[in-house]
Amino acid sequence: MAMKIRLARGGSKKRPFYSIVASDSRSPRDGRFVEKLGTYNPMLAKDSEDRVKMNMERVTYWLGQGAQPTDRVARFLEAANVIEKKVRANEKAGVPGKAAQERAKAKAAKAAAADEATAE
Repeated sequence: MAMKIRLARGGSKKRPFYSIVASDSRSPRDGRFVEKLGTYNPMLAKDSEDRVKMNMERVTYWLGQGAQPTDRVARFLEAANVIEKKVRANEKAGVPGKAAQERAKAKAAKAAAADEATAE
């Protein structure tokens, strides 16, 4: 059975609250899980100690059993120094899209034409 350590959403509309759970990877996000490992409340301030609470003994147990954390849970574990930090490189993050590049070219061409007209 492939195990995941992931978030299960709770809370009402526009007031999210997540449980950190160990579950079978085939079960639905908010469906059946094997064990509740902690909580995550994104509505609290980032420096609040109640924002993320985890039972570290059980988390390390499930990691030892081969459970794979999801991206968000992996970031929590990295912050708690349970797992090593991964190098994340998204080279396309700062690159504008195709339409924005075309607008920038058009704006540069228009500015060049205006500079040329004032130079004459």
